[in-house]
Amino acid sequence: MLMVLAMAGLTVAASIGLAVDHREILNESVWLKPFKFSISFVLYGATLAWLVSRLRKAKRFGWWTGTVFAVTGIVDVGFIAVQAARGTFSHFNANTDTFNQVGQKVFMSGVMGLFGASLVIAIMLLFQRVGDAPLNRAIRIGLGLAVTGMGIAFYLVGANGTREQVTDAYGHPVTLAGSHGIGVEPGGPGMPLTHWSTVGGDLRIPHFVGLHAIHFLLITVLLLHVLAGRVAWLRPERVRARVVGVVAFGYAGLMLTVTVQAFRGQSLIHPDVQTLGLLAGFMAVSAAALGGVVASARRTVRVEARHSVGV
Repeated sequence: MLMVLAMAGLTVAASIGLAVDHREILNESVWLKPFKFSISFVLYGATLAWLVSRLRKAKRFGWWTGTVFAVTGIVDVGFIAVQAARGTFSHFNANTDTFNQVGQKVFMSGVMGLFGASLVIAIMLLFQRVGDAPLNRAIRIGLGLAVTGMGIAFYLVGANGTREQVTDAYGHPVTLAGSHGIGVEPGGPGMPLTHWSTVGGDLRIPHFVGLHAIHFLLITVLLLHVLAGRVAWLRPERVRARVVGVVAFGYAGLMLTVTVQAFRGQSLIHPDVQTLGLLAGFMAVSAAALGGVVASARRTVRVEARHSVGV
């Protein structure tokens, strides 16, 4: 939670930077990246802290694992913020100045720390019951998808082998060894705020979708809990757990679709027939499965009501 507070502070600082600092790299404010990362770490860090607090076994080990994530997060996002203040690139920067070279080694090792800590906590939660059935299912699947989304970061840190010559905020040359774009040049047209590419593939999209899967599923659990007070067939835990499973399948289908779309070099907002067909297939299966769950749950409620009247 100390890390979350630090990230919240960075969000405020980056917001001020966006408003008053007009320096840009690749046609976006130097403060946009730390702004987005700080918000993401506030959300994910607070969720991870809550999950660690729910552990019933190996609590001390879970605490240390969470601490590894927190320290690594502060170091990594701190490096992003420092590079923004310097008016240069944090990701993919292959320049040979000492500060950047040392920072890049720490930065890339941090990716492993963040991924490893999340994976360890996910494995621990697989073997522990930390809530009712719907919550357990949401946590396990959501954290699994989040770890998968993090795995895409290994490609983002340069595994694609591309090299581009660009300039920093002061016009100084910078070599980028790697890119989040597929089939596009750095700094091309992008969407508002996210700056996800509008002309080609962008691996930041599946990375984002995966990372925040757990938030989507936890919100789903909360909504189902609220609706259960009014909808009779949603009251049994097993029914809500099945609904969560169906929603998780649909979300995983969405994540797979945008991942395939990105690797095909296709913009999120310009899907072709193949992309739409893949997404439609997942949504159709999800809708059919949800319909089956609802029909079964309603039938059970009717049967129980008849038995109650008969008694």
